[in-house]
Amino acid sequence: MKSQRPKLNILEETTLEEIVGEALVILEQVGIVIEDEETIDILRQMGAEVGEGNRVKFRQKIVRDAIESAPKELTLFDLDGKPAFEFGDGQVHFNPGSAALFLLDASTSEMRLPKIEDVVRFSKICQALENIEATSTGLIPSDVPKEVSDSLRLYISCLFSTKPVVTGTFSEAGFDVMRDLLLARTGQESLRSKPCAIFDVCPSSPLRWSKLGCHDLRQCAQNAIPAQLIAMPLPGALAPMSLLATVVQHTVETLSGITIHQAWTPGSPIIYGGSPALFDMRHSTSPMGAIETLLIDVAYAEVGKHLGLPTQAYLGMSDAKALDAQAGIESAMTLVMAAAAKIDFVSGPGMLNFESCQSLEKLVLDNEICGMARRFKAGLEPRGKTFGIDAIKQGLDEGNFLTTEQTLKLYKEEAYYPSAIIDRRALKTEGKVNDRRLIEEAAKLVEKRLSEYVRPEISPSALKEMKSVMEKALKPFGIEEVASKCLDF
Repeated sequence: MKSQRPKLNILEETTLEEIVGEALVILEQVGIVIEDEETIDILRQMGAEVGEGNRVKFRQKIVRDAIESAPKELTLFDLDGKPAFEFGDGQVHFNPGSAALFLLDASTSEMRLPKIEDVVRFSKICQALENIEATSTGLIPSDVPKEVSDSLRLYISCLFSTKPVVTGTFSEAGFDVMRDLLLARTGQESLRSKPCAIFDVCPSSPLRWSKLGCHDLRQCAQNAIPAQLIAMPLPGALAPMSLLATVVQHTVETLSGITIHQAWTPGSPIIYGGSPALFDMRHSTSPMGAIETLLIDVAYAEVGKHLGLPTQAYLGMSDAKALDAQAGIESAMTLVMAAAAKIDFVSGPGMLNFESCQSLEKLVLDNEICGMARRFKAGLEPRGKTFGIDAIKQGLDEGNFLTTEQTLKLYKEEAYYPSAIIDRRALKTEGKVNDRRLIEEAAKLVEKRLSEYVRPEISPSALKEMKSVMEKALKPFGIEEVASKCLDF
């Protein structure tokens, strides 16, 4: 008897083939604007045609060869060098959304700019949450120069968490600092054998790669740091209004990134991801919790699976401004559907307000939703020689099902039991209800998790090297003491 697992498919196999075929035609006949001369040169050497305005047209064989050379499997390791999880292992894996400009402060109910201490709290919470298997550089500290905010948030993550980390650079100079931080933390000479970080790399819709994007693709490939391609077409604004046509454009932009990446170092790891969204014509916004956004994400992930590549999507976010019903609806809907769609890696828990705000209280709630989504994905398991005959007979023979051998054995395996943040108690008396209970429980759970946090043990030599890397990056701004301050939290 086989396990019964939920399945969500939108596109037929013939449709997937047509989408990829149309993307190859666009790459060959229309091309991509590339703003980096070194990237243009290597593509030209491979047989690409370079036209006016640095528009590069890719022969289909170049793209197909790149898809073939891209690894179809990827194992992420934690910062201590232990295997964390595999893409394509049949499970869905979660990490928080990245690079939020704001933090929702539960003590004041205000959205404010985050500071270094907020980044520390965020890293600690991520380390403590059992259903969040990777962390991220989820908040941008506002109290340091923007030129070093990318590397400083990674430095803090490496200090306070052992989990694999999703991050990305804001400048070309930031990449070397961030790579050196990872090498110092892990004690490795190269990240090739035990990749522990993923760098988001973004094309610019429509059909353009910036100089920074090309730089990051090259550096990721040459340093064997997994690159996570994040194309962001918006139907009606930066892509055709047709959702299916938007999936085609996403495929074009992602395949061009794979080709550039593999051109520098064939066989380096790359992830077929993205963060497209519906464009809401009424408000000129890009709602991440929209059902149309979910449709585009599930569809492009099916394209990635069709090509045999590891997949990622930015889901689990809400466009709400507070921890309210909208936040719950949008987060739960997209996380559960991502699990059913067999997306390998989902980024977004904790985020509000169109991917711009992090909430620690939402993150602990989303941790529970992620646990439920993983339970949903596990499906229904046969628990005996028959599906139900033996178990039903046993319960009838004993006069109840509460104390049968099967109940006592399976009640913790068959059910996911969330924390008190999800209220499953029955209200048996009349009276006023506490409509702030969820927010209050979430805030208490955040503080409880922080009080139970245990800081990772990092060797003195690694700490010294990390601090040295960070101090060197901070020195031009006269704030070397920031690196030492982080050691005191």
